[in-house]
Amino acid sequence: MSTVPQQTGWIGWIGFAAIILILNGAFSALQAFIALLGSNTYYAATEEGLFLFDITGWGWWNLIIGLLLVLTGVALLSGATWARVVAIIVVSLSALGQLLLIPAQPWWSIIVIGIDILVIYAITAHGRELAQANG
Repeated sequence: MSTVPQQTGWIGWIGFAAIILILNGAFSALQAFIALLGSNTYYAATEEGLFLFDITGWGWWNLIIGLLLVLTGVALLSGATWARVVAIIVVSLSALGQLLLIPAQPWWSIIVIGIDILVIYAITAHGRELAQANG
């Protein structure tokens, strides 16, 4: 009886997660550059009041997270085992950062948080299969 686990088609989820990480990172970096090059304050009028914050700090946060997402996505595509753990941490930080933007950009934030959750699922549910295929 063979104890070698069989590889299934679900391993493609890791490739999906890696591509989404790269795209998410590129979008975050683009948002960061626009924030850093644009005006220094951002405001949005909501029913609860005025939402105002310094956009420079947010721009640097997005730039760092965006670059980490891109680098982690590339490492995940190459099959690095450590990239799975780092990806989950960085994607979680990305989702938390988007939570702060819900009052200003509700649809974009919710979409990004949903995609981040999907990436975490892909990595956690099917990551071991990738490690077994590479190892």
